[in-house]
Amino acid sequence: MLDTARRTGQDESQALFRESVRRFLAAEGVPHLDRWEEAGIVDRDFWTKAGSAGLLCPTVPEEYGGPGLDFAYNAIVTEEHAYARVPSGITLQSDVLADYFIAYGSEEQKREWLPGMVSGEKVAAIAMTEPGAGSDLQAIRTTARLDGNHYVINGTKTYISNGQTADVVIVVAKTNVELGAKGTSLFLVEADRAGFARGRNLDKIGLHGADTSELFFEDVRVPATNMLGQEGRGFAYLMRNLPQERLTIAIGAQASAQRAFDEALGFVKERKAFGKTVFDFQNTRFTLADLAAKLQIGWAHIDWALARHLRHELTPEEASAAKLWHTDTQWQIIDAALQLHGGAGYMNEYPIARLWRDARVSRIFGGTNEIMKEVIGRGL
Repeated sequence: MLDTARRTGQDESQALFRESVRRFLAAEGVPHLDRWEEAGIVDRDFWTKAGSAGLLCPTVPEEYGGPGLDFAYNAIVTEEHAYARVPSGITLQSDVLADYFIAYGSEEQKREWLPGMVSGEKVAAIAMTEPGAGSDLQAIRTTARLDGNHYVINGTKTYISNGQTADVVIVVAKTNVELGAKGTSLFLVEADRAGFARGRNLDKIGLHGADTSELFFEDVRVPATNMLGQEGRGFAYLMRNLPQERLTIAIGAQASAQRAFDEALGFVKERKAFGKTVFDFQNTRFTLADLAAKLQIGWAHIDWALARHLRHELTPEEASAAKLWHTDTQWQIIDAALQLHGGAGYMNEYPIARLWRDARVSRIFGGTNEIMKEVIGRGL
């Protein structure tokens, strides 16, 4: 269980909200983890249950069916979600996708999609990555050609989270291939549009319960009103929203690392070797002491970064640094925690094994950690 007694900036209402999130995940998430892991997808009714419990899209304004809270509530869901090891589709919807609709959507788009995203009746995805374009979003090749009062979209996307379950996909496409980044626009593509197809649910190293897909767009016609925001502003919108996405990744990484530490501490205090517990060996205690120090620093930094974000002061460089440090540290802590389990750590029946597998992607998605260094370096 996450210890929040020493955290800064959390009030009584947030503490009560955290308890409700924790109870929900214990009842509706944790008992199904193995089944979701095997199926490669989370039950659709988990989304509606999460919506009924108030876990989805806390920042959506009341006029669109949301509670109108601040991002601190999103962070609580992300922390508890990562600590409980529940697949991460709902945090993508709440922390990343909802803000695209809030910030750039037309009134009609907001009223059509946001209430359902809050209730869990509608699942969203964002299609950026392509087979030949990952962190370099300027290199995307998917096109959207104006034809009368419609756009015709053609292209292929891959590694798309929520791809198997999405009712609507925010598609990143080139409306003018000659303008590079300035020719990029965003479009809403409903899953029932002719020409839209889902590929296979991709076989990943970890995060097996979170569906990830290939998506195909073959002459998909969408009305011009399906453009999200202004033409040619898509790349700017993506860049503007990335700091919050990267902060979310940092928060999840920190909570995941905490869970790994807690698993290792409990294991070594029970495991016997050479007539005493593994915890009684100085090497074990020193290893855990080093991890505990990193976690203490990490939580202080998360609170600092979150406070700056709530004041709209967190810079792209600071968010990139948070993503870089916390995901690197997550890997160090989880790998050390697995080592402390010995051979048991390599067995899938122990939570540490799944934590280890799931953590590997943290240094890749949301922009690779090498790109984080580029962003930080350019701001120096």
